[in-house]
Amino acid sequence: MFQVDKNYTRVWEFYIVGFPGLPSEYFHLVAWFFFFLYLTTIVGNLLLIIVFALEHSLQKPMYIIMVSLALSDIGFITVALPKLIARYWWNDGSLGFHTCLFQEHMIHYFGSLNSLILLTMALDRYVAISSLSLLRYSVVMTNQNMTGMTLFCWVLAHIFPGISTINFTMMPFCGPNKIVHAFCDTMSLTPLVCGDPSQQFSSAYAAAMFILYVPLAFIIFSYICIIISILRMASGQGRMKTFSTCATQGCIISIYYIPRFFVYSTPYFPNLMMTPDKRIATTLFYSLFPPLINPFIYCLRTNEIKNIFRRWIQKQHENVKINITDK
Repeated sequence: MFQVDKNYTRVWEFYIVGFPGLPSEYFHLVAWFFFFLYLTTIVGNLLLIIVFALEHSLQKPMYIIMVSLALSDIGFITVALPKLIARYWWNDGSLGFHTCLFQEHMIHYFGSLNSLILLTMALDRYVAISSLSLLRYSVVMTNQNMTGMTLFCWVLAHIFPGISTINFTMMPFCGPNKIVHAFCDTMSLTPLVCGDPSQQFSSAYAAAMFILYVPLAFIIFSYICIIISILRMASGQGRMKTFSTCATQGCIISIYYIPRFFVYSTPYFPNLMMTPDKRIATTLFYSLFPPLINPFIYCLRTNEIKNIFRRWIQKQHENVKINITDK
């Protein structure tokens, strides 16, 4: 399968190139941009986790899913961005062989995990709106059941990335070591393999399509059920509010799934050719934008969390007034 010299010198270090067409005078600006993006994403998702931990009223199946998504988003952005920031801030793009494979595994792990979490969220919505299951929702979707499903997703998501990572450990890397990407992943490592890795890439592509688009099929099905339920609502205001929420969530899900298909499919469709800069920009957009916006879309727009923040702010104002009165 891999026709290489038995005495070849194995590559033990890779170098993250990032955007190959970016002029060096913009390096610090790009580093600051990604650093600000990283901090904003971490703070937004941590805020959701803290609110969930402090408020017992939020410890419900829906919020368990949201906290799981927040933890996954924090994990992904922590794996993906620090080395890219170091690349543009200090020109430190070097990664050891096993560190690169670890990053490759975790990048695909969190991508798979997010897809499974979105599937769980769609299942929760489907059970909630099903006319047959509406009265049984509180029995079926208990905190214990949802926690078990969530933990199962966190374990299951390791399978396909794990297979890909094990395959990479057995492939010969004997030539170039520059990763023309923002991080190590299957798309960026495959061209560096000596020999013909087409079979491994095809297997990885099939696994990616399965773990991403089987959940997407059920997510679309759940949204169809939601739209049917919306059309049955008697209140026009209720219809608009529910449709607005679903439309916003649908846009984020579309950003997560649709660009991935085009990036992953470019080797198979000549008409989908992308320059390295465009491919990296597209990958970063669908990878980093959802974690940034998820806390606001899924959580901070809900009335329960907004009421909690209002209560906290009001309590702080009352404490300040009491302190001023005491003085």
